Amino acid sequence: MEALPKSNTSSEAVLQLLLFVDKRPNSLEKTRQIRNYLSELEASHHFELQVVDVGEQPHLAEHFKLVATPSLIKIHPEPFQTLAGSTLIPQLKDWWPRWQKAAEEFEANLHKADINGAASQSTIGSIAHSAELLKLSDEIFRLKRETDELTNHLKFKDRLIDILAHDLRNPLTAVSIALETLEMGNGLKENGRNHRLTPAMTAQLLKHARTQTKAIDRMITHILQAAKGTEVGFQIRPQRVSLGDLCLDVIERLREQFIAKAQRISTDIPSDLPTVYADPERVKQVLVNLLDNAIKYTPEGGTIELTTLHRTTQKVQVTICDNGPGIPEENQEHIFEDRFRLERDQGKEGYGIGLSLCRRVIQAHYGQIWVDSVPNHGSSFNFTLPVYRL
Repeated sequence: MEALPKSNTSSEAVLQLLLFVDKRPNSLEKTRQIRNYLSELEASHHFELQVVDVGEQPHLAEHFKLVATPSLIKIHPEPFQTLAGSTLIPQLKDWWPRWQKAAEEFEANLHKADINGAASQSTIGSIAHSAELLKLSDEIFRLKRETDELTNHLKFKDRLIDILAHDLRNPLTAVSIALETLEMGNGLKENGRNHRLTPAMTAQLLKHARTQTKAIDRMITHILQAAKGTEVGFQIRPQRVSLGDLCLDVIERLREQFIAKAQRISTDIPSDLPTVYADPERVKQVLVNLLDNAIKYTPEGGTIELTTLHRTTQKVQVTICDNGPGIPEENQEHIFEDRFRLERDQGKEGYGIGLSLCRRVIQAHYGQIWVDSVPNHGSSFNFTLPVYRL
């Protein structure tokens, strides 16, 4: 806080004021007019003024719950009173006689009680002290939160490394066995005779190796997505995106997985679907995770449906339905929690991180994500994204 320049005021003044200002160009002239008017008043009235730049003391502005600057606050005698807006000077002219009267009455009462003004002397100082304590308290809270986030982040990264090291062994072993068998195929001997692998056996081994390699790739992709999704300061880079094209791109990317289980993917994407304001890479993560889950839980020969809907003027909704086992009702509220896994999935591939990542991405877009499911009748995962506006 700074005192008004050329001030003749004393710390013993009963009437005490705070003037909150900022450095915005459109506020400078208003501030200059107010300070000039207060300087004129100062020539004939005894008061103490402190000027506060809200950019330098935001916590003090928060303390007084200011909504505009410049603002003038009478902090003593109590009660506090705030004047603000374009008519601040006319308001001050109206209130000034009453403020002066309140100050005189307070001073008279102090003399009657044989008190020399110590209460009035400490008001501005105590407010500044409270503001500093508030600022320090907020800073401590922020640092503690960042420390907790970093600690959890490091623990999660360690867990991801353990998971990756453990779960990669099985598919890597399977690929290694298939390749060794192919390598040795021309040298197989039985009863003293050389045997070559049949074309059908070679094709089967290659297919098996390819399947396991793709499984490894999915594991690494999921781990990297999860690691990025838990970064402190989770960021998105929204832009104008054709959601329909994005959905079709992801479906094409996963086509071999649909074919491997003889599944049919049905789409309903209106041609007049509006563009959305979203981060395309983050939305792809959501679509890949949800479709990957749908493929995993839909039986061979089943159908997966992806539909988009212009739900409101502000939101577009995407729904992905499967005809898998569904989700127990008691677990539907927890399915998007970090590392939550259904009991039936404990022995299956996955880490319980995909859906929590989806929730973080959608919430970062100010959207919603939820599941509708009936056990043994499949699940519908839904999320919304904001419509792009010019």
